Amino acid sequence: MKKVFSFLAGVFCSLFWNGCSDPTTAGIPAVTPFDIKAYAGRWYEIARMPNWFEKGMSNVCALYFLEPDGTVKVVNSGIKNGRPKKITGKAWFAIRPEVGELRVRFFFPFSGIYKVIKVDNAYTVAVVAGGDYSQLWILARTPDLPESELEKLLQWVSLLGFETQNLIFTEQKWQKKRE
Repeated sequence: MKKVFSFLAGVFCSLFWNGCSDPTTAGIPAVTPFDIKAYAGRWYEIARMPNWFEKGMSNVCALYFLEPDGTVKVVNSGIKNGRPKKITGKAWFAIRPEVGELRVRFFFPFSGIYKVIKVDNAYTVAVVAGGDYSQLWILARTPDLPESELEKLLQWVSLLGFETQNLIFTEQKWQKKRE
């Protein structure tokens, strides 16, 4: 019980102080128009800003499922210390469904900002920001991106003010299943 309390206290403090110490991303607009049906499905994490909940993880990916009530089921998974890890959450639109800004919750009653700030026309590459400049994810529909495309994204997020030298490039070692 003590471990659960300590964990929840840490989550609360992290969410409470989030945005208090770092400049917020409020000035960065979310993608509009945004199509959640096109966004749904599997995304592989290409890079991320360091965070405690993904520390030491590889093969990180996220699955998004549109629910009948308009919310989004979020399943994040990865490998840590050779063991699979998975967490399921819920997201909902913060403004309107055509604006790519959502709130996401993995632990009641806490939620965070999930703002899609860039997505290509085919919905194959996306950049997501949290509530401040310490939160950023580069996602793709495939486990890797061509170096030239990644470099363009890095330059773009750097111009927005993100410190790209802090990014962690996610190790994606996927093995094909034997048939």
